[in-house]
Amino acid sequence: KTCGFQLLEFWELKSTSLKVKDFTDFSFAEKGKYLALDLGGTNFRVLLVKIRSGRNKSVRIYNKIFAIPLEIMQGTGEELFDHIVQCIADFLEYMGIKGARLPLGFTFSFPCRQTSIDKGALVGWTKGFKATNCEGEDVVDLLREAIKRRNEFDLDIVAVVNDTVGTMMTCGYEDPYCEIGLIAGTGSNVCYMEEMKHIEIIEGDEGKMCINTEWGGFGDNGCLDNFRTRYDQEVDSGSLNPGKQKYEKMTSGMYLGEIVRQILIDLTKRGLLFRGQISESLRRRGIFETKYLSQIESDRLALLQVRRILQQLGLDGTCDDSIIVKEVCGYVSKRAAQLCGGGLAAVVEKIRDNRKLEHLKTTIGVDGTLYKLHPHFSRILQETVKELAPQCDVTFMLSEDGSGKGAALITAVAKRMHQVAEN
Repeated sequence: KTCGFQLLEFWELKSTSLKVKDFTDFSFAEKGKYLALDLGGTNFRVLLVKIRSGRNKSVRIYNKIFAIPLEIMQGTGEELFDHIVQCIADFLEYMGIKGARLPLGFTFSFPCRQTSIDKGALVGWTKGFKATNCEGEDVVDLLREAIKRRNEFDLDIVAVVNDTVGTMMTCGYEDPYCEIGLIAGTGSNVCYMEEMKHIEIIEGDEGKMCINTEWGGFGDNGCLDNFRTRYDQEVDSGSLNPGKQKYEKMTSGMYLGEIVRQILIDLTKRGLLFRGQISESLRRRGIFETKYLSQIESDRLALLQVRRILQQLGLDGTCDDSIIVKEVCGYVSKRAAQLCGGGLAAVVEKIRDNRKLEHLKTTIGVDGTLYKLHPHFSRILQETVKELAPQCDVTFMLSEDGSGKGAALITAVAKRMHQVAEN
């Protein structure tokens, strides 16, 4: 609970990535074709979203996934955005719409300082990205410049959106109670709707605004140090951004496998695992991917199958070793889910307290492979929220279409509002 209160204080000071004001502006009158980009990990998605309004409202999505090689992720900013534009060109040609100047929403899942709906300056890379000459720059400008360099097509870039916001908007299209967006995948982050009267850095008290908390950076000031183990410290010191995103490094899919590897090394050194012999495989950073946690923790997986997975990783263990590895995976995943649940409980309690309600009914839109694919993460997270926020009736809603659909919906709203203002 102390951790939760510190988390609220952190948000009040650091939540500067302000998004679309008052989502009640979404009247379901939006229609037309929109492009959406979704950049947030090793895969990059380009989407064509067709929105139909009226009684038979519907959203149809066509998308293509493109890989972003490691050398592009950690090369120059110009190379990264040129690669993005190349992917867009391939998609437009694939869909036969290369000549169309469609409105575009850009889901950019990294911390930004956002001053308007179509401007976002990158604060810092996370999740393994390290492209140079991008931090402090407006990512929309970087995208526009890359489009100009290619000189094959033009796009109307209307909005830049965090993936939490896109997820919340996607679920909000179906459920009007959805006012929180959670990403629990490669990274970890949350956004929520806040009353304007509680946002000191913005003038006006009417309506609500979406706050992208960037809670992955919680703990960077040292307030989580009492909760961090030496295994967390090892993972942090070996990362691309030591000292940053400490909460994310305890709760997200990018790091859980590495935490497990550090624990296995320590247990092996103590002679409790693998006959006390640290194999070359176990010495390799990143060898124990988080997907193996999901596989090993499956209730249907027998110990013999766990042993086979370890052998595939070059870890020749006994059945007793398999039992210990499964226990380690379980504890690391459980801690991550409980920490994430504690953060969510703080958010819903903050909303309830701000509105002076005895009871809050709300929906959390969720996306991310850790939440969707891990056999126990979602259940433990939900149980934690229920325990820590008993006065809040919280529904969890999976975002089946991802944050790209939400970015297109936000683009549609922004485009309509802009046209209304012009008229």
